[in-house]
Amino acid sequence: MPTYEYACAEGHAFEQIQKMSDPALDTCPTCGAPAQRKVSGGQGLIFKGSGFYITDYGKDGKGPRKPEGGDAPAAAPKADAPAAAPPPAAPAPNKAGPASGTA
Repeated sequence: MPTYEYACAEGHAFEQIQKMSDPALDTCPTCGAPAQRKVSGGQGLIFKGSGFYITDYGKDGKGPRKPEGGDAPAAAPKADAPAAAPPPAAPAPNKAGPASGTA
């Protein structure tokens, strides 16, 4: 059952455990003034016990979350990326020298 927070016009604040189907309280138990249910954000929910895996939580429980991209350096090539082709080789110089017209 959820715990609802209330506040009255006189400044008293109190909590009440109620079913979700129960009507909201309308009077302060301390002074009898009209009370209103405050809107709250609720609490976090953590499942504990042997029936739950560590992966059921938002993080592994051993430290802060790891970034989405991983810890690999940006300069290292990825395994699934194609390797860059080497630049074309320059033509080798002619070792025979310039060709002359005489044989």
